[in-house]
Amino acid sequence: MSTTQTSVTAHSVISDFKEITKMRLSLSVVFSSLAGYLLGVDTVNFKVLLLLAFGGYFMVGASNAFNQIIERDLDALMNRTKNRPIPAGRMSVNTAFIIAAVFTVLGVAVLYIINPQTAMFGAISIFLYTSAYTPLKTKTPLSVFVGAIPGAIPFMLGWVAATNDFGIEPGTLFMLQFFWQFPHFWAIGWFLYDDYKRGGFFMLPTGKQDRGTAVQVIMYTVWTILVSVVPAFGFTGRLYLTPIAAIIVFLCGLVMLYYAIQLFKKMTTVAARQLMLASVLYITLIQIIYVLDKFLR
Repeated sequence: MSTTQTSVTAHSVISDFKEITKMRLSLSVVFSSLAGYLLGVDTVNFKVLLLLAFGGYFMVGASNAFNQIIERDLDALMNRTKNRPIPAGRMSVNTAFIIAAVFTVLGVAVLYIINPQTAMFGAISIFLYTSAYTPLKTKTPLSVFVGAIPGAIPFMLGWVAATNDFGIEPGTLFMLQFFWQFPHFWAIGWFLYDDYKRGGFFMLPTGKQDRGTAVQVIMYTVWTILVSVVPAFGFTGRLYLTPIAAIIVFLCGLVMLYYAIQLFKKMTTVAARQLMLASVLYITLIQIIYVLDKFLR
């Protein structure tokens, strides 16, 4: 085999590994976990930070690999997913299963080194995503509700890793990311509606791109904003936001709400895509603002 062929094969293997574990999504989840850790900790322990980063990546990578094994036949039907490693024939189910199983064991083991509670929540996340959310996607729009539970764990997981305790603070972080996921995923479900339909997925709350879905997007966006500013009122234990930070968080929320209202007004895939981008920007900024507010006050 020539050097060129070897490098192409190596590139393909790396590319498929990134695809089967959804590297970009996994890294965004790791970011949430690290933000939660920084919010919960008194003194930053870089060893724990590193363990959380790797454990979080293994945890999400395992969930994504199991998901792609289960949905391989449906993925082949959709333009967005037909070139994934398994449906495209570049990776066998056995190889993907080995990756998923190894990542599960490594994820739980690495998180257990931090503390048992962190490992428990990590394991619950993998189980719910794989055994509940994935099968329900073709059955009912309520799958988004079920999927929002493991999706909301990472932000909270960081706090639990820092404190070995689950209370009002990680509960608030969980609720923030839980409510946020509805407008985020429904926006994706809207602009990928036709593609999801090919795979038989029911992602929108009414099953259609209609006013009912758009109204629910607005409602859950409002809930997200409200939960985001709750720490400013002193009800959430050690999780606290200064008034200035709360105002900035609220203004960020209004931007996301603007795009949710635009979806209601325009009912277009372009408006849905804009809302999705606004939602990603929102959750990223909120986590950064929360952390900066803690360390700068």
